[in-house]
Amino acid sequence: MTLEKIVAITGKPGLYEIVSQTKGGLLVQSLIDKKRIPVSAMQNVSVLNDIAIYTYEDEMPLRIIFKNMAEKLSNEEALSHKESNDKLKSFFSEVLPNYDEERVYASNIKKVVQWYNVLATNKFDFSSIKEDSNDEEEE
Repeated sequence: MTLEKIVAITGKPGLYEIVSQTKGGLLVQSLIDKKRIPVSAMQNVSVLNDIAIYTYEDEMPLRIIFKNMAEKLSNEEALSHKESNDKLKSFFSEVLPNYDEERVYASNIKKVVQWYNVLATNKFDFSSIKEDSNDEEEE
């Protein structure tokens, strides 16, 4: 399981692993209940490897944030995404101290923490995350 195969689907809770590609979209399997569902090409699907969070300098890839969280928490689950906004922001600022507080909302932080916890529950190997995956191509 790699972050290139893990997706979030707009309007559906949790995370999904891409099982295969179909004629009209994708076949994905939920990481929560292991049910397989078809996803049409019309649905908005976001690959976790391609998501980034705003910082004051640039954007930080979500995979690096996950790796930092895993190192800080020894690959264990983080606090619940249902904690108070203040607790979530405090935790997130420990993991990513320079995140842009004006453009990164509490709802974004909740989603990141929730996704991390789903991956941690599924024993995702955060140490396999590559720092420069797809982004910094040498010119």
